[in-house]
Amino acid sequence: MTAQEISLPPMSGQGAPPRQNGELVFTEPWEATAFGVAVALSNQGTYNWEHFRQRLIKAIADSGGCEAYYESWAKALEASVIDAGILPEQEILDRMAALQQPH
Repeated sequence: MTAQEISLPPMSGQGAPPRQNGELVFTEPWEATAFGVAVALSNQGTYNWEHFRQRLIKAIADSGGCEAYYESWAKALEASVIDAGILPEQEILDRMAALQQPH
């Protein structure tokens, strides 16, 4: 899916992603991937965008501002995927543990 195919939901105020000169800012490739996955899942009706946004606001608040924006984004995406029944929490934990293993 290209950026042109992604219909961006309203993103202003609390929970809005970082921008520079009006453009979204990603410092790592995984951030852009997490962003695209969250938007694409919402666009295809897997979950409601407002549900994701509320999860994002909660993740940001829970971090007390002590983590990078896209770390909170990833937590909100994970919670939304679990809430939508796409993957169970244990499977996500197992996959994350596998990714962290040395190759």
